[in-house]
Amino acid sequence: MGWFNRGPVVPVLRLSGAIGMAAPLRPGLSIATLAGPIEKAFSMSKAKSVAVVINSPGGSPVQSSLLFKRLRQLADEKEKTLYVFCEDVAASGGYYVAVAGDEIYADASSIVGSIGVISASFGLDKAIAKLGIERRVYTAGTNKGALDPFQPEKQDDIERLKAVQRSVHDVFIGVVKDRRGGRLKGPDSELFSGAFWSAADALEMGLIDGISDVRTKMREVHGEKVRLRVVQIEKGWLASRLRRISSLLAGFGEASGQGLAFADDLVSAVEIRALWSRFGL
Repeated sequence: MGWFNRGPVVPVLRLSGAIGMAAPLRPGLSIATLAGPIEKAFSMSKAKSVAVVINSPGGSPVQSSLLFKRLRQLADEKEKTLYVFCEDVAASGGYYVAVAGDEIYADASSIVGSIGVISASFGLDKAIAKLGIERRVYTAGTNKGALDPFQPEKQDDIERLKAVQRSVHDVFIGVVKDRRGGRLKGPDSELFSGAFWSAADALEMGLIDGISDVRTKMREVHGEKVRLRVVQIEKGWLASRLRRISSLLAGFGEASGQGLAFADDLVSAVEIRALWSRFGL
């Protein structure tokens, strides 16, 4: 008899990490790695709900957009309500993905928002000059070497970058306005300034719909007998990455290609660490 009294199954898809960026211990989120799990989440149960748990400081605008679109497409096609739950942080691209949800919830201590676009680099031209290093760059195309960190900044390059950022920011703003509609409260100058907020402030501004967690909310929607089933995401990439790092450490210096690959991993790890650290994590 107990078998027939079992509650509905709600698929739970956990998206954790930087978007479109990858480090050895933190695989990135991208449509290439998540298309399958997203599809599975919308087809594995007859329940009319799918839950997505997000813990991301952002990353690639393009991958954020692709993930957002796929989640919305399937929610509409399958006629299911998509509930999104923010954990530590759902900011920048993380919030972009979150607005795919019909309803968005966060923990009381979550960080939400950062609706903006950022580009960061270093100016190393003075440093290499002091070291007596001459930078030689050859291009076909007058703007091909724009924003080279080893060359002095050019105002035209800066203005061109800012124009691109404004365009990407406008797309982001349009998506948030379209999805959140009349729920947004406050002036655009504040909502879309790139600032981030606590869950309580985000709720007041209409960026989220409530303070809750996936289990509590799904019990409210489907009853106490609801069962949450986590959709597994392939871990093969991480395992192979770790094996490669281990072999590089064992044979470091044997080949220049391996050394460059190891350096790329270190740079990626630093960039991702910087993304998380903006939010105190």
